[in-house]
Amino acid sequence: MAIRGILFDKDGTLVDFHATWSAVAEALAHEAAGGDRARAAALLAAVGYDAAAGRFQADSVLAAGTNADVVALWYPALEPLARQEMIARFDRLTASRGAAAAVAVPGCAHAIEALQAAGLRLGVATNDSTGGAEQTLVSLGIAQMFDAAYGYDAVAAPKPAPDTVYAFCDLTGLKPVEIAMVGDNRHDLDMARAAGAGLAIGVLSGTGTRQSLAGADVILDSVAALPDWLARR
Repeated sequence: MAIRGILFDKDGTLVDFHATWSAVAEALAHEAAGGDRARAAALLAAVGYDAAAGRFQADSVLAAGTNADVVALWYPALEPLARQEMIARFDRLTASRGAAAAVAVPGCAHAIEALQAAGLRLGVATNDSTGGAEQTLVSLGIAQMFDAAYGYDAVAAPKPAPDTVYAFCDLTGLKPVEIAMVGDNRHDLDMARAAGAGLAIGVLSGTGTRQSLAGADVILDSVAALPDWLARR
């Protein structure tokens, strides 16, 4: 069946993950460590930052998880109410700071324009918060081209569960088999498979590698190559 809609992961797919999030993650870890540099480095390592390489690891907590996952690792002693308050705080901080620091993957805006012009319905599926996704799309100047943005807090179960694909289908009237999911982590591919999406497309513009994305239907260098690839298909 023809692809009529596309869901994009945000960080590492539309947004340059390392350029956007390294400084934000370091600041939040420094705060969580109470200013202790060694402790902050350990916290960053726990969520997937490889200090030697200066990169976040594929499929790590910070690359593919939610703010709730990060809070659980960094603040394990919090009581349930305090934990929910900390998650809400992380949602606010990462939304504002992430949007302010957002650097688009080269060619992203042109690709999105071309896909929308071709009549495709477009959405974002991220394990960031919904507010963070919406603010980032505005910051990048491409929000008007998307039908919806879904964060981990917009569905009952976030990636790799299929809920976001189903929500997008409910909105657009499309079937899962008419949806392509594009992302840089295995969570994105797993969500596509769980939902019965028509395509699971990996991109190498984020933290994922050819090895970690081996289950994709195709692996592209970035979303910049997506319009031409779909046209040839």
